Amino acid sequence: MRVVVAGAGNVGRHLATDLADRGHDITLIEQDKATLTRAKAEIPESVTALLGDACEPYVLEEAKLGQADVIVAATGDDEDNLVVSLLAKQEFAVPRVVARVNHPRNEWMFTEQWGVDAAVSPPHILTALVEEAVTVGDVVRLLKLDRSGAALVELTLQEGSSVVGKPMYELRLPIESAIVAIIREGHVVIPQPETVLVAGDEVMAIAKPEAEEELRQ
Repeated sequence: MRVVVAGAGNVGRHLATDLADRGHDITLIEQDKATLTRAKAEIPESVTALLGDACEPYVLEEAKLGQADVIVAATGDDEDNLVVSLLAKQEFAVPRVVARVNHPRNEWMFTEQWGVDAAVSPPHILTALVEEAVTVGDVVRLLKLDRSGAALVELTLQEGSSVVGKPMYELRLPIESAIVAIIREGHVVIPQPETVLVAGDEVMAIAKPEAEEELRQ
């Protein structure tokens, strides 16, 4: 897979390294010469490092963006990430555009209208991880899925829950939801109709926002 990463800061640098180690063809773009020099000392030799502003179409052409399967706009500036995303989708027809959201207040702009297929907000991910660690009995939204509006959610079953001891086939789940996995004592359980729920189960589900409260109940 050919991936272009815009931004050689901590996020872009580690992403480029991880993807390259997995065997993907990576091009890393950075406009600051010192930052790119520092990145070259850390990234694998197989990564193509390109000095230039990813907001400029000629730089994206030099990076052969038209041949890429994915672009990741991972700079520390939300405006730049939006411009890169829009250019990638409209001018180069990149199949998948992933953009980093640095400031949560800007997340509403990272939509298909700006060419973004998937937006990643580190602060929101951290919030979800904190909630996941301390919340029992409530639905915790772990990851919003692109386009559909649905999300990957988790709920840890507490003692006394009405579904503890019941098999899956007895549950009456809301239409816009589905249980996809159960984490039990550190192991992944693929739910079957006869799977019996027990206290402490971490139930992973896909659900639309409007179905989350009914799913919790």
